[in-house]
Amino acid sequence: MKKNHNFLTRNQFLRVLKNLFFGFIALINFPFASTKLKKEKVEMFKITDLPQNGPWPTSNPFLFCVHHKDNYPIANDNLGPKDNLFGRNIGNDFSDMDGWSMYHGTAVPGFPRHPHRGFETITIVEKGLIDHSDSMGFSARYGDGDVQWLTAGDGIQHSEMFPLLNGNDRNPIDFFQIWINLSSKNKRVTPNFKMFWKNDIPKITKTDKNNLKSYTELIAGSYSNQKAPSPPQNSWAKNEQNNVNIWKIKLDEGADYILPEVEKNASRTLYFYKGGKILANGVKIQSKSMIEINNSNQVIISSTKGQAHILLLQGNPIEEPVVQYGPFVMNTKSEIQEAFDDYNKTNFGDWGWAEDGPVHGSNYEKFSKQNK
Repeated sequence: MKKNHNFLTRNQFLRVLKNLFFGFIALINFPFASTKLKKEKVEMFKITDLPQNGPWPTSNPFLFCVHHKDNYPIANDNLGPKDNLFGRNIGNDFSDMDGWSMYHGTAVPGFPRHPHRGFETITIVEKGLIDHSDSMGFSARYGDGDVQWLTAGDGIQHSEMFPLLNGNDRNPIDFFQIWINLSSKNKRVTPNFKMFWKNDIPKITKTDKNNLKSYTELIAGSYSNQKAPSPPQNSWAKNEQNNVNIWKIKLDEGADYILPEVEKNASRTLYFYKGGKILANGVKIQSKSMIEINNSNQVIISSTKGQAHILLLQGNPIEEPVVQYGPFVMNTKSEIQEAFDDYNKTNFGDWGWAEDGPVHGSNYEKFSKQNK
């Protein structure tokens, strides 16, 4: 069913974006506000506390990284939380009240229809489901180990909703969303949607000299002679010379892990987001830490207390200006203005659903299809 939309004036559009992205923009534009440099300083590492809430700091070519972890209550008949929503700022709820947020959802949690231009989103779901819909006509339900890679390129609208299917128990969701920049020559390419299903993502188990194990999941790049699924054609990650690696790493308590050396111009950041303590080349590091590696040498990581969970973001910087306003990332201010104007004229395509935040039924069924 097509939904008709009247074109907005620029001022109306700005008000809509302000309301839709108020929570996001504040976090994106000020990602370092709640970080605090730790006392441990060594030449090889810069170690920073991760923020308690909201996006994590990132390094070029990455623009944004957030870890969503919500423990939603039992589902109601409409796939939303069977709980009182009183006290929440519905439509803009980032409260984490009782361990979960509605975000921009009103009945079902998530992020209803919103635009992007000039970069890519990578969504890595450890637990829970996401219902995707976009202005290219694609819809999908994915999660519980799957990854979605979306090239916004010239412009797209999409929604990301979190349907709650379990009416007898809680509905946890745990996922990362990462934004990676596009080079200037690819910022206006045709948008692209790609799924990496759980069984297509390489998972490498290694046993160290003490018979303890580590596990590496390859979202992008290569490790131990295995390659991740191929990124979209126009992605910065597509060219292997750009050294883009996105890995999820897990170490059993006591296990050792060797992070290989890399070319000198690649930036490398480890997010130690869950666990007790690790050693990185002998430096003690607590969980909830961001570790920027300042040279290209290999790093030996040991989990000294509990099982360690780490996200690696690595890649050569895109040596170009970056101008970002909320959902648009371009190279100049005039290109940002052009993005606003184009969206106001075209909506970045047709929206083929009756709702701004559609969900795809009550059955646990993963799929990806183009409805057009």
